[in-house]
Amino acid sequence: MTRTHVFAVALSLSGALTGTVAFAAGVEAELEPARNDVADLASLQRGAANFTNYCMGCHSAKYVRYSRLQEDLVLTEEQVKQNLMPAAKKLDEMMTIAMPPADAQRWFGQQPPDLSLVVRSRGADWVYTFLKSFYLDERAATGVNNLVLPNASMPHVLWELQGLQAASFSDTVDQKTGATVSHFGEPQYFEEFTQVDAGTLSAEEYDQFVRDIVNFLDWTATPEQLERQALGIWVLLFLLVFLIFAYLLKVEIWKDVK
Repeated sequence: MTRTHVFAVALSLSGALTGTVAFAAGVEAELEPARNDVADLASLQRGAANFTNYCMGCHSAKYVRYSRLQEDLVLTEEQVKQNLMPAAKKLDEMMTIAMPPADAQRWFGQQPPDLSLVVRSRGADWVYTFLKSFYLDERAATGVNNLVLPNASMPHVLWELQGLQAASFSDTVDQKTGATVSHFGEPQYFEEFTQVDAGTLSAEEYDQFVRDIVNFLDWTATPEQLERQALGIWVLLFLLVFLIFAYLLKVEIWKDVK
């Protein structure tokens, strides 16, 4: 993947994530379950590499430190420095980018959003489905459209990986408003995509590629979630033991009461 493609990915995703889901355009879409697992360490490691290589040209993850990345993803300092962080960065710094906000505003019309909390705000299923839902549309300026975010201001920058696909629609007219509503696939619209050009990845490989990115973004939104879950088990065990002692105390206090 060239530097131009990396830059395009970041620009494209910024346009998508700052937009509004345009269901008013009449297209009805269902979200596909991401089924990501933040306990999958290998997936998080791959997702971190995908994010830094494809997204960090324009998008930051400013609420996460590289040192936290190293610790939680069980990486060595050398692995992080060589593969996941710019040479000018230090391990204790946040995952920010060097692009000045003024330049971003001039180049893109708006500053590309930070993606630390995108899964928390949009949901893992939304991000996962969005990255899988580009289809050919000759009416669009970029030649493609997106089912989840119609008329998104982004090309399908992962087309080399996924390939190009066409979509099948059926139109119905709302009897009350007279508006035309396009229906895409019933009940699972992903079956209505038709592959036009093959990508470098198979469908299963591309699904995993996207799932790894979503998994990493899910982790960045709440890096401590696994710690909370582990702590929660100990809290429940403590409460269970406390319940036993409380019950025995109650029996002792009330043993003479009839």
